[in-house]
Amino acid sequence: RFQACVYFASVFQAMSCGIHYLASVFMAVTPNFVCGIPGNVSSVLFYNSSESSIEDIWTLWTSTENYIVVQLENGEVWELNQCSRSKREVSLDLAYEYRGNKSILSCSDGFLYDDTKWRSTVVTQWDLVCDREWLAKLIQPTFMLGVLIGAVIFGDIADRLGRQRVIWFTSAGQFVFGIAVAFTFDYYSFVIVRFLLAMVSSGYLVVAFVYVTEFVGIKARTWASMHVHAFFAMGIMVVALVGFLVRTWWLYQIFLSIATLPFVLCCWMLPETPFWLLSEERYDDAQKVINIMARWNKVSSPFKVSELCSVQQDDLVGGRTGDDDTSSTKKHNILDLFCNWHIARRTITVWLIWFTGSLGYYVFSLSSVSLGGNEYLNLFLIGAVELPCYIIACIAMDKLGRRNTLIPFLILSALICVLIMFIPQDFNILIILANMAGKFSIGVAFGLIYLYTAELYPTIVRSLAVGSGSMMCRVGSVVAPFCVYLRSIWIFMPLLLVGIMALLSGILTIMLPETLGKPLTNTLAEATEMGRNKKSCSGKTSPAHSGAALEKIEMFGQETVSTEK
Repeated sequence: RFQACVYFASVFQAMSCGIHYLASVFMAVTPNFVCGIPGNVSSVLFYNSSESSIEDIWTLWTSTENYIVVQLENGEVWELNQCSRSKREVSLDLAYEYRGNKSILSCSDGFLYDDTKWRSTVVTQWDLVCDREWLAKLIQPTFMLGVLIGAVIFGDIADRLGRQRVIWFTSAGQFVFGIAVAFTFDYYSFVIVRFLLAMVSSGYLVVAFVYVTEFVGIKARTWASMHVHAFFAMGIMVVALVGFLVRTWWLYQIFLSIATLPFVLCCWMLPETPFWLLSEERYDDAQKVINIMARWNKVSSPFKVSELCSVQQDDLVGGRTGDDDTSSTKKHNILDLFCNWHIARRTITVWLIWFTGSLGYYVFSLSSVSLGGNEYLNLFLIGAVELPCYIIACIAMDKLGRRNTLIPFLILSALICVLIMFIPQDFNILIILANMAGKFSIGVAFGLIYLYTAELYPTIVRSLAVGSGSMMCRVGSVVAPFCVYLRSIWIFMPLLLVGIMALLSGILTIMLPETLGKPLTNTLAEATEMGRNKKSCSGKTSPAHSGAALEKIEMFGQETVSTEK
């Protein structure tokens, strides 16, 4: 009961990470627009349609190449394009086609925006169009850069100061910075505050992953850790719902930020994890937490920390007398992931899968609002499809194996990307369903790679391997927004890139060894042997090594998640 309460309280706040990660899909949308005009409009002409105001023309607007002809109250006739305007020298009558002389001018009077869908966005607030369009395109990449930096900083702080303090700070920071974004006074303050919001959001997700894993028992650890992603997906669904109901960007941001306020108000009640307290030799504090857990779970005789301490002392003495070589441990670095050809090939493949999973995940998510139809429903479905995705991943990885699950879903996502290119653009429902299938397949691969990476590497470099893979994941998330912007060059360019990367990753994964049911390796030699002879690792390990692996299984979960996400 205690673990369940801690788990659901912690992962509830993980929804806020999904919320802030995808909030910009509606907050930074660019509506239809044309140059502003220096006067009051008396009549408007768009092809054969004549209206009294520009607002009535937006329903007829179909292309950025279109222009609007307006006549002012003083008799002047202007042609309004998106990034320029022309004043007709001769304005005897109001006609759409004109072959006389024109004076081409810049948009010095601002812009007129279509507010039928959104009353206000950050683009309309600060005119991030035309020569300032690149500023709008930097909003999501700078946020993802903050995610990368936050994961590194707060992951390290959590190991030094404890999980509890970081959870308090980052959850409160998400609320404070989330509200602060709505009250920023210019574009640059907006980007800076969102960068800080990205850091604390990423920091919370990293530490919450470790926090719940250190409380959950080993039997439920796989399912519990995988479904942290599911609550992240629920945050994406909240973005779609709030975006549909609130059409002013700063109100939209405030509502998103207060969605998880209940956790901020009660997160101070969450205890520190016994794992971290024991690692810091704070045995009395650890015993207090264990006693609280015992009372909640109605255990009459709680575990005594003193018993564990005596066992550890015996193991330490036995280890020193049994093997003098272990007293001087070698400090490992990133180069150890390329110590020989087999490990180097494995590392390159694993990094590529991390990058591809993150790239595909965010490309499908960010581009969902551009698929046609109802963009709010599209994003909601893209988030909802993840919920069964992680259930399938948990079942398949335990029944079929890690590699045998990863390969078909990577290749399937590549085939779906190709299939979408051949679907006619008029078939909106079919396109949306195909994108949901693509998000589902890449989501399975993305969720599975965390555990698979940890099992592919020996104990001495396991955290290093997962940490470096996580960094490649963050690189993919930074690249993803730029990949989505390539739709302006060719509408299928993002899908083509994701498809190529997924196919290449799927093919290279064939060369990776299966790890299901095999003992964890402790040395690089054992890990290399697992790659060379897949049968030899099923049972032919030295007794000392296999015993050490079994003894470290419980700590394995803690070690692998310390650098996840």
